[in-house]
Amino acid sequence: MGGNAVAQQREPVDLDMVGKIRQQAFHKSQVMDTFSYLTERIGPRLTNSPAMGRANAWTRGKFSEWKLDNVHDEAFDEFGRGWEFTSASVEMLGDRVQPLHALPKAWTPGTNGPVEGDLVQVDIKKPEDIEKYRGKLRGKILLLGEAREYKRGTDADSHRHDATSLEGLQEFTLPKDKDVAADRAKRVKEYQEKQALAAKVNAFFVEEGALASISISSWDNGIIRVAGGGSRKAGEAVGIPELAMIAEHFNPLVRALEAKQSVRLRVDVAARFTDEADQPGYNTLAEIRGSSRPDEVVMIGAHLDSWHSGTGAADNAAGVAVMMEAMRILKASGAKPKRTIRVALWSGEEQGLIGSQAYVAKHFGRFPEPTDPAQKALPASLREPTGALQKTRDYSKFQVYFNMDNGSGRFRGIYAQENLAAMPIFEAWLAPFHDVGATTVATRNTGSTDHISFDRIGLPGFQFIQDKLDYFSNVHHSHLDTWDHAEPEDLKQAAAIVASFAYHAAMREQPFPRKPEP
Repeated sequence: MGGNAVAQQREPVDLDMVGKIRQQAFHKSQVMDTFSYLTERIGPRLTNSPAMGRANAWTRGKFSEWKLDNVHDEAFDEFGRGWEFTSASVEMLGDRVQPLHALPKAWTPGTNGPVEGDLVQVDIKKPEDIEKYRGKLRGKILLLGEAREYKRGTDADSHRHDATSLEGLQEFTLPKDKDVAADRAKRVKEYQEKQALAAKVNAFFVEEGALASISISSWDNGIIRVAGGGSRKAGEAVGIPELAMIAEHFNPLVRALEAKQSVRLRVDVAARFTDEADQPGYNTLAEIRGSSRPDEVVMIGAHLDSWHSGTGAADNAAGVAVMMEAMRILKASGAKPKRTIRVALWSGEEQGLIGSQAYVAKHFGRFPEPTDPAQKALPASLREPTGALQKTRDYSKFQVYFNMDNGSGRFRGIYAQENLAAMPIFEAWLAPFHDVGATTVATRNTGSTDHISFDRIGLPGFQFIQDKLDYFSNVHHSHLDTWDHAEPEDLKQAAAIVASFAYHAAMREQPFPRKPEP
């Protein structure tokens, strides 16, 4: 008998509790009620926007309604100003009047009413390119960059894992040798050059008196994929109004200008900063207090914030609704965990895991802050090592964190983040959910979301393997990130698995295994 099989036999699974969890999740679900309120009543939830404040308040209210403990918001250091937009339109004027589909970038100013101007193509790839346009942009609307050739797709937009793709996840790619310091230095240089150029271009456009700028969406097929521009920080230049336009409308404008045709546009963006000074961001937390080991904590979580163009459905109301539903299921099932089970709804994830990083640093541990201002200005992932990990007294009491943030697709298993000792535990916990498609424990790492804040300091943090659906082809950070792209049955399945994993982690006799400390 293999080692994993022996380990599975030794890892207890409370099938009576799993049965109660499945009954709640599959037959008495409230996950879509939660999901619908977040997406179609509150809508997009940009960090520190008024809508994000409403989401914090509403989720607190639901946690209190479900009789959870210690329901509260927790602030983290000044994130920046709030921002929102209410409308945006771009029209081509002249002989052929045409509406053009575009949306504003977050934290860029509005136009204060409609503005009209001739269109000028501007392509600045390096600081020296700026001088080519000096004295030529006043009263103009800027088309930034070049046309992009349309590439026809060969695969379906929406994907579910099959036996072959799940088997592929079991393969581990050995990392190649590389000079870590040199690689970091290269990435830092690229980051700093990009930031410096963006600041110079922003200031130049304002100085020149340009009216607005338009960039091409990063995806084709009429999808507006847009994130941030300007600056969320008080006192920093926000530049001119910036929009992202669908490729199919951007490209014809480029061709018209290349053909020496005169193009005139009318742009009207109603957008505003909601704060004069920088404000803290807020994470929302609640818990089921442990019965015999309340100081030991199991955590589940997802990010509540989103970008602003869709309704933040797959990214990440889906994860929030699942995590909230898991807590409701546990309460409704009469769970009495030994350890505390805590849920966290993070803010500032879209700007670099800011909310979860701040929480982990405050409660569990952090690496020393750099003293060099240049290093301090870098994202945490690019900073040079600053010294040994500084742990809090709760570092040793923390058990495990489970995250959801890859759309609304069905759980097919979990990434083990190279924590080999966790794999047989996960295999045992997944066994009661093989019949609903969750079968795979993959050795490999996955990144880019809030479990990394835990993993970075040596705490067990995990993300589930999910069906992709059309997350990375249509909805991720796009205006199509709406209710209709979600799968209700998948969210029910995910909530059941999260509830079961959290419960069993809270009931283990032994602490959850960890990788070597960083």
